[in-house]
Amino acid sequence: MKAKLEDFLKKEGREFTFDREKERLKVSEYGHFVTLSIPQIISRFESEGEDTFKKIAYYVDEGLEAGQKEVSLIGQEEKIFPVIRAGSHPVKTTAGEKLFFEEHTAETKIFYVLDIGKSYKFITENDLIKADVSPTEVRMKAMANVRKLDTPLKKDTVSENDFYFLRTNDGYDASRVCNEKFLAEMRSQFTGEMVIAIPHQDVLILADIRNNTGYDVLAHMTLQFFAEGIVPVTSLPFVYNNGKLEPIFIMAKNRPKE
Repeated sequence: MKAKLEDFLKKEGREFTFDREKERLKVSEYGHFVTLSIPQIISRFESEGEDTFKKIAYYVDEGLEAGQKEVSLIGQEEKIFPVIRAGSHPVKTTAGEKLFFEEHTAETKIFYVLDIGKSYKFITENDLIKADVSPTEVRMKAMANVRKLDTPLKKDTVSENDFYFLRTNDGYDASRVCNEKFLAEMRSQFTGEMVIAIPHQDVLILADIRNNTGYDVLAHMTLQFFAEGIVPVTSLPFVYNNGKLEPIFIMAKNRPKE
């Protein structure tokens, strides 16, 4: 798979570095890079076939192009959004600049980005200084913008448990978890325990869990999505209570253990 990816992604000026221990392929171009998880790509390939390479190529091309663009927040307030990343996500650029981010849960962080069309550019602390805007201003605008995004849901019911999937492929599906009004409205409609999963950046799963089978189904579902995501976030679901997200471990045939 590593060899096939390198052959498909090769371009002038690109370099590839493989981390055997973590099974990650780093694609670098003019000082910027994108990291790919080989196990996740294999999982996608098993379900999507050769189309996987086209999607990966698009993701890499857009990501590297975005990394080379200069960011100015001046007059761009409507294009600022939050994005969810794993807690292990780097907090600095390759040039050593600090990214503007916040802690979210024990498993996740919230980074802030500027939408540039087909991709987005991570906002650094220096970007805030150049635009003379405060972290609070950027945060408030990003949250206001994510609340404007549509929240279409597809519903599936398994053994009296309802599962809702949000997948618009706009790059901000997981970001909807920052829409507190949306989460509160869903909580008011649920009759069981509300559990949320953010397996990768392009999906958000909301579950109305009413029995132990629901936890088992959600656990398998989350792991599958996590394995297939180009930008995986976390395989741990979260219980949503009183506006807070608490990660949980779900044991097979058992209720979750915090």
